Amino acid sequence: MQNLYTVLQTALCETNPVQKSELTIDLFHQFHSGSLKLDKSTPALDIPIAGRPAKPELVAVNQVEKRKLTTAEGYAAMLHAICHIEFNAINLALDAAYRFRSLPDQFTADWLKVAKEEAEHFSLMRGRLLAHGFDYGDFSAHGHLWDMAYKTAFDPLLRMALVPRVLEARGLDVTPAIRAKVEQRGDLETCAVLDIIYRDEVGHVKIGNHWYQYLCEQRGLEPIELFRNLLRRFDMFIFRGYVNLDAREQAGFSKFEMEMLEHFEQSFQAA
Repeated sequence: MQNLYTVLQTALCETNPVQKSELTIDLFHQFHSGSLKLDKSTPALDIPIAGRPAKPELVAVNQVEKRKLTTAEGYAAMLHAICHIEFNAINLALDAAYRFRSLPDQFTADWLKVAKEEAEHFSLMRGRLLAHGFDYGDFSAHGHLWDMAYKTAFDPLLRMALVPRVLEARGLDVTPAIRAKVEQRGDLETCAVLDIIYRDEVGHVKIGNHWYQYLCEQRGLEPIELFRNLLRRFDMFIFRGYVNLDAREQAGFSKFEMEMLEHFEQSFQAA
């Protein structure tokens, strides 16, 4: 019987996006069928760069070319950006399951579930991109998501605080507006994909919130004050523009926490 972590490493290092998605979905089903052993005796390797294709070309965030959504190419570029986020999300989830072996088995199971759903999202969104005459890799992109994954690689508490609770939670804020633009264009097939992504992302952020709270409790740390300090330390903003309070609350943020963070954000921006 193969060790789960051996198969996880293979999926994480796979560079072909389609094969990575297939490996990830298959890995999830193998795990739940009981055909993989969960042997944590071997430490995780340090993987500084997860497997990714040669294209898209990665550039700085401010160098990603902006295009008008009114053009066919501009609209495809937007779909490509979502596709790129979902591809990176596969690697983020696989890395969490692979790297943080000291946590309970349920942590591994949770992030395998996230990885499987992100792989499904990538496949669905790539299908929409192909329907518009383009493919993943046809536009430039940035590596900000994986950069944050590697910055938090040494501590699962940091990972849970800053990836699901900040970067992924932003998806809950921006997806409704993106969907509205897509619907205006009459692209109902893409709307359906965005609905699936939005539904699943609430669950992903909720998983991140659960394990953040768990790790804070294990270490005797106050979660809200710690989160505020981490946002300041890593120079990160939790709010930009519209904040989807309902979705964030469904995902495990309390109203009290949201109010505190909003006040903190205002004072942080004014400083």
